[in-house]
Amino acid sequence: MTARIESIIAREILDSRGNPTIEVDVRLTDGALGRADVPSGASTGAHEAHELRDQDVSRYAGSGVRKAVANVTEIIAPDLQGRSPFDQEGIDHRLLELDGTTDKHQLGANALLGVSLAVAKAAAASFKLPLFRYLGGAGAHVLPLPMFNILNGGRHTDWQSTDIQEYLILPTGASSFSEGLRMATEVYHALRQVLTARGLNTNVGDEGGFAPSLFSPDDLYHLLTGFAGTAANTEALDLIVEAIQRAGYQPGTDIHLAIDVAASELFEEGHYRLRREHVTLTARELIDRYAEWLTRYPIISIEDGLDEDDWEGWTLLTQRLGSQVQLIGDDIFVTSTERIGRGIREGVSNSVLIKLNQIGTLTETIAAVELTREAGWTAVVSHRSGETEDTTIADLVVALNTGQIKTGSPARSERVAKYNQLLRIEETLGAGATYRGLSSLYNLGHKSPS
Repeated sequence: MTARIESIIAREILDSRGNPTIEVDVRLTDGALGRADVPSGASTGAHEAHELRDQDVSRYAGSGVRKAVANVTEIIAPDLQGRSPFDQEGIDHRLLELDGTTDKHQLGANALLGVSLAVAKAAAASFKLPLFRYLGGAGAHVLPLPMFNILNGGRHTDWQSTDIQEYLILPTGASSFSEGLRMATEVYHALRQVLTARGLNTNVGDEGGFAPSLFSPDDLYHLLTGFAGTAANTEALDLIVEAIQRAGYQPGTDIHLAIDVAASELFEEGHYRLRREHVTLTARELIDRYAEWLTRYPIISIEDGLDEDDWEGWTLLTQRLGSQVQLIGDDIFVTSTERIGRGIREGVSNSVLIKLNQIGTLTETIAAVELTREAGWTAVVSHRSGETEDTTIADLVVALNTGQIKTGSPARSERVAKYNQLLRIEETLGAGATYRGLSSLYNLGHKSPS
């Protein structure tokens, strides 16, 4: 007899920031178990699906998820009991019907996603298949180019480091995922040495990247130690380039750079405020600044370069830099096919960041990737700043052959868990594994980045 959903239970657990999140177990009649933990973002887009929190200040300062847990156990579980776990689209469609709202605020996107992913995992377990093979079939074989966050700023460090939220390295010159992981890890440790030599702290941010206090125009310490005339945002790039060289690699050949600006966090009254530099810029002036950085540093990807609702600015950004660099839209698209479709029509961006919890179900996430791919754009599967030990995105990025993953530094166990899972998948695929390196970004519908 074909396995059916026997039970669904949920519980409140903690994420990597010590905040509550939801975990869901789906048990099938053949004994197969699927378990999924739901991540949470700190820098979130205004148009993301609604993450349901209790707002009861007597527990976890109001961030508890008992309501989401109750929605799973009291509403979703009785409805899905006895259904086939192998009809993922049907399950996800029913979840959307049960919620009945456009932003999933009734049951909570966190409740829906936990169930959606746990069902897929249970189905894979029932077939005794790895999740990447169950979701992607025989064609799943591409190991992703990883984007390692090695220096944090912005909201992730309470604006004590840089205005830019993330500085990332991409091991584009590696011949395999495992080699790329080794290269990036060596650079990460070299950066610690560079920071220590400069007298800078090596505390880390939410995603494992270092969070040193870098130069600002009124920073006396940096004036006295030789960094006068620089700014925190480019000082970070200089430090990373030095670390790449210290580790024995060539910037722009072995390893390229990327930045996640998180510009929605900088946007105030129609302008972009760089707190660490004490300047306010128009969209055009900020784009000019990016263009200048591209001439000085081997940057091949810019994420969220402008505000989530600055469509006019994004169009200008794409026209100006879209043929030179990957322009990833995160907050502007929030993994929504509706918003991605608008971006395609208006020529905004050339890449989409894919976050499961921004949209709420596995089926909707896959649809977002497919739409992105049809446009000739790239898709980057991503973690969140509040993560768990769940490794679903490692399997998903291989299942969908998107070729790029963003899941933090090669440190902190909730980030390393994803990299270690990709090592296992690479081992499973053996000679059938493909690692595209720099060409992962050449999937664009225009000139490849130089």
